[in-house]
Amino acid sequence: MGVAPDRTYRSPLHPVHAILLAGTIPLFLGALLSDIAYSQSYEIQWKNFASWLIPGGLLFGGFALLWAAIELFRADRRGQRPIAYFLVLLVAWVLGFINAFIHAKDAWASMPAALILSVIVAMLAIAATCLGFLTMRAGGRR
Repeated sequence: MGVAPDRTYRSPLHPVHAILLAGTIPLFLGALLSDIAYSQSYEIQWKNFASWLIPGGLLFGGFALLWAAIELFRADRRGQRPIAYFLVLLVAWVLGFINAFIHAKDAWASMPAALILSVIVAMLAIAATCLGFLTMRAGGRR
């Protein structure tokens, strides 16, 4: 018999963390699509949809950010990827919070800033989710 190689498998994100992180994408993307629809149709209800979707994205993103901050300070996390993930998620959350204030303005007064911020936040949420799923914990089963 040969000697089995010493392999260290990587375990993925905790399932709850993954749900919180992935939950930001449809909410921020929905806000972006609602802003695009509003800029094309001038129907105020599209802006209202975006105004409700953004706080939902902030709620999911806030809990994912809290979880990422806790994981960042754990001893078994190494490398630059967890730091980049945390920073991208933090920037997405802060810009999403600003975007919520922009959407609180009256109808067309929020445009084009709301649309631009929605594009940036949606892209950052997608990037943070990709980084989050790439950020795996070393260790696990052998």
